[in-house]
Amino acid sequence: MKTLAFFLPVILAASEAPVDRLFDAKLTTAQRATACFELRGKIDPRVIVALGRALEDPELLSCAAENLRIAGAIEPLTQALVSQNFQVRAAAARELGKFDRPELLEPLSRAARDENTLVAINALNGLSQYQDAAAVPYLAALASEGGMTGDMALELVWQRDPARAVTIARGLLRSAQVPDQLYATRVLGASGDATDLPQLRKIATAHQEILVQRDRGFGLMPAINLSRAALSAIAAIESR
Repeated sequence: MKTLAFFLPVILAASEAPVDRLFDAKLTTAQRATACFELRGKIDPRVIVALGRALEDPELLSCAAENLRIAGAIEPLTQALVSQNFQVRAAAARELGKFDRPELLEPLSRAARDENTLVAINALNGLSQYQDAAAVPYLAALASEGGMTGDMALELVWQRDPARAVTIARGLLRSAQVPDQLYATRVLGASGDATDLPQLRKIATAHQEILVQRDRGFGLMPAINLSRAALSAIAAIESR
């Protein structure tokens, strides 16, 4: 009898449909996660609704978000971009970028401006996965705003449309933020021309000290020598 009592919860759980096991409080985290994986590839409306609900469960979030993407369920993932939970917004942004759909450019662009760094970076990563030029104007708008996400967007623009990146970089060169100037300097060093030399020389003269950036991103920004970066850009332009 004791043996039967021990296995009874397992037997009962196995008899439940996976969609019901997702939220069965009597089950372990592993059992509920297994139920989530069993739903992968399912497109039944009841399953989609349950997975949308599961996004708000930290133990099921990653699995549920991937399941929704595999099922092509764009709507619940788009709705998740306005969740109060930043982890839900981040997961949704990550998965939405994989659809490569034009109508998702605008919501992903908004998410890339999220106050939470993880959400913003995941959304920017989503935009970076677009293969055609449709994403470039959205990336360019982000790049023009500067900041950590904008600086990362500038590099993406430069990879796809160097001329547009140069125009943006020239504007950022006058930013009050040193990292903005640094990213702009790198772009101009790679694709700028002689008209950029006066401003670069001005920066090289005015910023000879080494600056340490704090409270930026994840705190992993190395010390910056903007003067050295400007001199490198000048040398690269002159060599062309």
